[in-house]
Amino acid sequence: MKLLIVTQAVDTEDPVLGFFVRWIEELAKHSERVEVICLKEGKYSLPENVRVHSLGKPASRFRYVSNFYKYIFSRNYDAVFVHMNQEYVLLGGWFWRLVGKKVFLWRNHKMGSWLTRLAVLFSHTVFYTSRQSFTAPFKNAHKMPVGIDTDFYKPNALVPKKPNSILFLGRIAPVKNIDIFIDALNELQKLGVEFTASVAGSALSKDSGYEKAVRNKVSDYGLTSKVQFVGPVTQDEALKLYREHRLYVNLTPSGSMDKTIFEAMACGVTPLVYNDDLRSTLGDGCLVKNLRAQDIAGDIKKILSGECRNFRNQVIENHSLRLLAEKLSDELI
Repeated sequence: MKLLIVTQAVDTEDPVLGFFVRWIEELAKHSERVEVICLKEGKYSLPENVRVHSLGKPASRFRYVSNFYKYIFSRNYDAVFVHMNQEYVLLGGWFWRLVGKKVFLWRNHKMGSWLTRLAVLFSHTVFYTSRQSFTAPFKNAHKMPVGIDTDFYKPNALVPKKPNSILFLGRIAPVKNIDIFIDALNELQKLGVEFTASVAGSALSKDSGYEKAVRNKVSDYGLTSKVQFVGPVTQDEALKLYREHRLYVNLTPSGSMDKTIFEAMACGVTPLVYNDDLRSTLGDGCLVKNLRAQDIAGDIKKILSGECRNFRNQVIENHSLRLLAEKLSDELI
């Protein structure tokens, strides 16, 4: 199979999409040749049967679109895998359908629109991981593993975990509810629980005011000696954080299935999440019932006072990158 992949970034140091380089590498094992079109080309090492084409930084939208069409018209491939961005399917779907190319879209977001419906219509199959994804109800939608590189994300017995350490890793945005996390830490402090917390991630420019408000809360609550903001992190830096921390908190609502939850689990970190999709995997003890700060503080205290719960085997068995690549390849052929 000759595969065309369209994605945002091919860069191991990208704090959000660095993982996708390993996805390409795994898919290349099941393909004769892989052509990759991306917006951002950075640092990577890929097999010889993979070629990366960057759309660059065009001076206008017309130039960007014309570069995209130049690549999809001139390359030899059998199937197209579009990762996350429905815009590429909207731009190229008509052509791919016209010339008989199979079109596959990976989209796992709770929200959608008529444009999403059109992208799904252009696609032979759309992949999702959360049953609450906007695309899940469509007839051509297939649920897939999350795709965690468990050979990379794994515990290290030589790295000691900091006592009562809490990690919050993700984009600083209202949907992540990090302000409520800080409120919960304040309640935890009132309970007399000793702890340290690391907040890893950065805010988009549109959320700069929200980030400022979150940082102000840390100061107002007198938590500056306990809460550390470490900024955006690469995969290597994220791995180090997972290994050092005892508890990982994620307050993103059901519907997105954040990869960071599974990365933390693969590293042996106990998760506490606001995601009912994971009830069957984690049980009630690792689920946040509501976004009331006092209740979340109670959940954190209970986990920190008990033994670490290890969910690594569940990630290996159900959500590993190797398993995902096999399932995707079966679909793409």
